[in-house]
Amino acid sequence: MTDYNNLINEALKARAASYSPYSGYKVGCALLTFDGEVFHGCNIENASFSETVCAERVALYKGVSQGKRSFEAIAIVGGKDEITDFAYPCGACRQSLSEFCDSELKIVLFDGTNTKIYTLGQLFPCAFEKDSIK
Repeated sequence: MTDYNNLINEALKARAASYSPYSGYKVGCALLTFDGEVFHGCNIENASFSETVCAERVALYKGVSQGKRSFEAIAIVGGKDEITDFAYPCGACRQSLSEFCDSELKIVLFDGTNTKIYTLGQLFPCAFEKDSIK
């Protein structure tokens, strides 16, 4: 099993930049490419709640905007003050990840003490697929 402690630490660093004045729930993530590059993301809230963007999509879009199209793992951490729960990606983030990641993408969740690792396919088995839109 791969050790994702460094990726979790990168997600913790990203969480520090969270802009979450409405919910107080700060999320950070770190998205790892197969060539070792890491893209950070944090949640960014907006008074118009529909304009809020999740940490996972921030990191993904940063990577894609830099020409990356292949990702190995994403670590996600979140919580109000302390990290005490697992912060699972929402459905929109799962769909966005499925656009650029295969079903074997590792999703690494950390609750401050324990780590859980899933594949994207486990958390999102019925994604809309690019090939089905033709």
